[in-house]
Amino acid sequence: MSALHIADPDGRGDLGTFVGRVVRLDQTAVVRLLGSASGRVTAWASTPFDVLATRSVPGTLEPTDVTTFAAALLSALSVDRADTVDPGSGGLWQGLLPPAGGWAVADTVPAAELESLTERGLALAREHAGPLGPPASLLDQTVLTVTGAAGPPVRIPMRCLFALSGMGFVGAGEPGETVRVSATSSWLRLDARYGAVVRRRITALPLLA
Repeated sequence: MSALHIADPDGRGDLGTFVGRVVRLDQTAVVRLLGSASGRVTAWASTPFDVLATRSVPGTLEPTDVTTFAAALLSALSVDRADTVDPGSGGLWQGLLPPAGGWAVADTVPAAELESLTERGLALAREHAGPLGPPASLLDQTVLTVTGAAGPPVRIPMRCLFALSGMGFVGAGEPGETVRVSATSSWLRLDARYGAVVRRRITALPLLA
């Protein structure tokens, strides 16, 4: 049996909220939990936007790498309400996770700017949606390019903003709130108030000015 220990009620609540949003986007989703020697547990989940979402909370996990169904984990966190729960098992994780190190911060972006771009993107998505939703070409269009002091520009596709919004990671109207943009040679990451989204970097033409 696996054991997920989170003594802090706020940490349990944060993880429960994260998993609840994963389930809301995809009831069949799985969550991968990774424990670390520093006393934190990091949750990873895929989203319907082909973007990874992640959230880290203080805690321990035994064994240190567990993949489980998001619905089962949500039930364990919301029903048991104990410091230690069995997160479940049996889910199959597909795809790679980004590296733990090698990230360089490109810049920070006002959250309000990203929310405005997201709203404009949603309007375009509704206009061009087909039977399977918005076309991939639209989701992959660059909506923002961030240029840091070093390294090439980091191009952020629309699908990353949709994932950030869909997971509720940006605070509602918090004054002065920012989102940190980081990158490696092959990955980009957006760290917001309540979590982060991560995706392999792509090259695309700008869509929104």
